Amino acid sequence: MPGGYMGKFLYVDLSSGKIREESPDESLLRKYIGGYGVGARILYDSQPAGIDPLGPQNTLGFTVGPLTGTPTPSGTRYTVVAKSPLTGTWGDANSGGTFGPKFKMAGFDAVFLSGASEKPVYLLLDDGKAELRDAGHLWGKDTFVGEDMLREEFGKETEASIIGPSGEKLSLISCPMNNKGRAPGRSGLGAVLGSKRLKAIVARGDRPIPLADEKLAAELRRKYLRGLSGPTVNLFRNFGTPGITAGAALSGDSPVKNWGGIGRVDFPDPEPINGDNVIAQQQRKYVCYRCPLGCGGVMKAGKGEYQYPAGAHKPEYETLCTFGALCLNNDLESIIKANDICNRYGLDTISAGCVVAFAIECYENGILTLEDTDGIDLRWGNHRGMVAVLDKLARREGIGDVLADGVAVAAAKLGNGAEQYAVHYHGQEPGMHDPKLGPSSLAVSFKMDATPGRHTQAGARRGAEGLVIPDYNPREQGGRGPAHRIGSAWGHVVNSVGVCMFMSMCLSPKAVQEFMAATTGWDISVEEMVEAGERISNLRQAFNLREGVNMLEFRTHDRVLGNPPQAEGPLKGVTIDEELMISDYLKAMDWDLVSGKPSRAKLASLGLDDVAKDLWGHA
Repeated sequence: MPGGYMGKFLYVDLSSGKIREESPDESLLRKYIGGYGVGARILYDSQPAGIDPLGPQNTLGFTVGPLTGTPTPSGTRYTVVAKSPLTGTWGDANSGGTFGPKFKMAGFDAVFLSGASEKPVYLLLDDGKAELRDAGHLWGKDTFVGEDMLREEFGKETEASIIGPSGEKLSLISCPMNNKGRAPGRSGLGAVLGSKRLKAIVARGDRPIPLADEKLAAELRRKYLRGLSGPTVNLFRNFGTPGITAGAALSGDSPVKNWGGIGRVDFPDPEPINGDNVIAQQQRKYVCYRCPLGCGGVMKAGKGEYQYPAGAHKPEYETLCTFGALCLNNDLESIIKANDICNRYGLDTISAGCVVAFAIECYENGILTLEDTDGIDLRWGNHRGMVAVLDKLARREGIGDVLADGVAVAAAKLGNGAEQYAVHYHGQEPGMHDPKLGPSSLAVSFKMDATPGRHTQAGARRGAEGLVIPDYNPREQGGRGPAHRIGSAWGHVVNSVGVCMFMSMCLSPKAVQEFMAATTGWDISVEEMVEAGERISNLRQAFNLREGVNMLEFRTHDRVLGNPPQAEGPLKGVTIDEELMISDYLKAMDWDLVSGKPSRAKLASLGLDDVAKDLWGHA
C-alpha cells in the first residue's frame, strides 16, 4: 500500500447493521487519487441509475485524500458523496477543520454506507475498529449540543461530522457539520444522512499516517512555508474570505437583490460588511488542522438584539453575501446570527440565504402575504424578518416548511409566477460570484459541473494558473474551452488529494506533485495527476448522464446571464454568450455538443471503457 493511505475502506449496511472492511487496490487509488475521485468510482459501480436519493439504495460516502492529515500545508479536507436529493445529480461537498485528519487517524480512507436504519444511529470509528451505536439520545439535538455530548462520552480529542434537526427533517438544503462551523455544505447531503437515520460519523484515534519519505515531506513543508507570501496569503491570514466582501459588492462580483439588483445602486453602502468590521467582532482565529493560513475565526458574543453566544463561527464571504447584499441587508450582527442558526441546525448557508432572498422578492411582489409568512414582514433590508423566517426554515415550521427544500421546490409549491424569482441550476442555488464579471468561466461551471451551481470548482481551478504541461497548456491552445478544461481537471485533483482550495491558490501544481510523491512514494508527474483529474471529471459527468440528466437541456436564469443587461453599474451592458462559452468547453473536453456525452475515444484514452459501453453501447 502506498504512503498517504491507511489501506482500509469500510462498507456499512445500515439496514442489517453489517460492517465489512476491504483493502483497496493500488490501481484504484492511483487512477482516482482519493476524496470524491474514489467516491465517484465506487458509487458509479455500486448503485444503479434512477434510485431515490432519499431511499435506502443511495450510497453515502465519507472519503479523505492521500494528503489529508499529512505534513502538506492545509491537508485538512474530507468529502461527502451521494446522489444529491436536491438536484438528482452526482452530489459531493467537502469540508476542512479537524474531522478529516481524525477520520484518517482512526484508521480509514473511506466509509460507504447503504440501506437505512430503523432507529437513529451513529457510526463510531475507533482506532481501526467500527461500530454502529444507538443515537436516540442525540436525535433532535442541534450540532453544537450533539458534538459536545459525543466529546463528553469519548474524550475531547473526538471529532464528529453530525447533522442537526434540519437534516433529520430531510431539508434538501441541509448538510452535516463539524467543528461547530465547518460544513460540507452543498448538494443537500444532510438529508441523505437524515433519510438513513444516521446522526453522525464519530472518529477517534491517533494512528500514524504512513509516509513514503517522512524526511522529504517535512523538508517540503518547511520549504514551502518559508516561501508562503503575497497578497492572497495576506488576505486569508488577515481577514479570511470576509476580506473580499465589500469590494465584491461594489465591483459587481456579488449578486445583489436576489440577482436582480445592481451593485453601487441597490446596495450602495456595504460598509459594515467588510473585512475590518468583521475582524473587529472576532474573538480569536480558527485554524484548520496544521493550516498556515488560519482564515477562520470565532466571534465575540452578540451585544445588540441578536444574543448569540461567544464562539459563534465567523461568517464566510458566501454567507455575508447571501444574507447581506442578496437580501439588501447591511446589519452585520444579523448575519452572524443567521450563520449561527445554519451551523446549529445544519444548513447550507448559500442555499438558505438564497431561499430567504427569494421569499423576500415573492413577498414584495404579492406572491407571499403577511398571512403566508406567519406575520413576518419580509422586506428588502429587513434583517429582523430575514432572521425570523430563517429560524422557521431551520425548524420546518409554517412558511419555513415551504422554503426548506430550496428555491426550485419552493417556487413549484407557491406557483403564481414565483418561478421567475427562483435563481438556481437544476435545483441548486449558485454560489455568490456573478459570471458577468469578466465574463468568467463560472458561466460554464455553474451549468456544466456535475454538481450544478458550484463556485468552488472555479476557485480550485485558480491553482492551475501556473500549470505548464506540454500538449496541455491552455495558454498555448487559445480559447476559453481548453483553459477551462485543464483548470477543471486540476480542480478535481485538488478536491481529491485532500488539500484546501485556498492553499491550492498559494501553492503551485508542482508543489502539490512533490508532496504527493513524497507522501505516496509514487513516481507521479503533474501530467499524470491532470489525467486523473480528467478521468474524475468524465466519470462524474457519466454518472449524471446515466441518471438521464443532460445539463445542456437546463435553461439558465436570465438574471445570471444578463438578459436584459443591467442599465447601469459595474456590469452595465454585459450579456454572457453562454452558448458560445459552453460550446468551446464541450469541444475542448471532447464531449458531444448535443448530448453532453464524452466521446468513446476520450473515455477509452482515460481507461473508462466500461463507461463508454454504458453511454454508447458496444462498439
